[in-house]
Amino acid sequence: MSILRAGVIGVGYLGRFHAQKYAALEGVELIGVADSDPNRAEEVAREVGCRAFGNYRELLGQVDLVSIVVPTQYHHEVARACLEADVHILLEKPVTQTVAEAEDLIRLAAERRRVFQVGHLERFNPAVVALSGVLKNPMFIESHRMAPYKPRGTDVNVVLDLMIHDIDIILTLVKSDLKLVNSVGVPVISDEVDIANARLQFESGCVANVTASRVSVDTMRKIRIFQPDAYITIDYQARKIGIFRKGGAGMPLPMIPNVTLEERSFDQGDSLMDEVRAFVHSVREGKPPVVSGEDGKRALAVALEISGKLAPKFQG
Repeated sequence: MSILRAGVIGVGYLGRFHAQKYAALEGVELIGVADSDPNRAEEVAREVGCRAFGNYRELLGQVDLVSIVVPTQYHHEVARACLEADVHILLEKPVTQTVAEAEDLIRLAAERRRVFQVGHLERFNPAVVALSGVLKNPMFIESHRMAPYKPRGTDVNVVLDLMIHDIDIILTLVKSDLKLVNSVGVPVISDEVDIANARLQFESGCVANVTASRVSVDTMRKIRIFQPDAYITIDYQARKIGIFRKGGAGMPLPMIPNVTLEERSFDQGDSLMDEVRAFVHSVREGKPPVVSGEDGKRALAVALEISGKLAPKFQG
């Protein structure tokens, strides 16, 4: 197996974890980490056993692939520089600030024949993966993503910070064009919207009701999916899925005739490692990534439409 040379650009809270994953992967050599804060770069570099760079451009000639974990406002600039240097990129969500910026990166990645993966981590949750073969024709979806307040991530509103995870999942589940979007949200602690609700109506008739909050007391990450033959619940955090079916092969429910329940639980695992490993595999095998730049653009476009329909003073 040939050794792939990796780097991480931006080693704040999340970027540090990316560096740890590359350092632990077989067939990958973590060449270095870059951060605008030289002290932080040195700290993480010592931890994972690689070089530290104060300027990410110094890293580009020495690596085959990078994770880009910088504030969203720098995504396009940094990702473009990496692609122009023929480096494969794993770019954290949201993919960029604008759809035009995302389209530019998609075009450039195709021209350079580089892998362009977007960091929608929930795609690698085993409870989501387990939906394959179960989901047929979703008609109503309800999701809740609630978290206590943390200053990290408040450079964007809660739609782009948290809700975008569920937007990506919903767009993956519903094979239909979006017809109508309505939304409401308010800032509570930060200057951006901290809690928001959106109603997404698709051409197929499916409706998704999506709520996200970063000012909650407790953490909750759940989604419920209703289709003609089943009701499916997923607890992202607990990594559990419950499937209620009419006349299914699961455990009969005495209180509801002809309805059975099938429950599945999964090990906590390491979704970030799965994401990084999938990225490395795509680079090594020359295969499309699990979450493409196009996927990231679609989720961003819907997130921006939701944000645009918030009260004007709260759009962020």
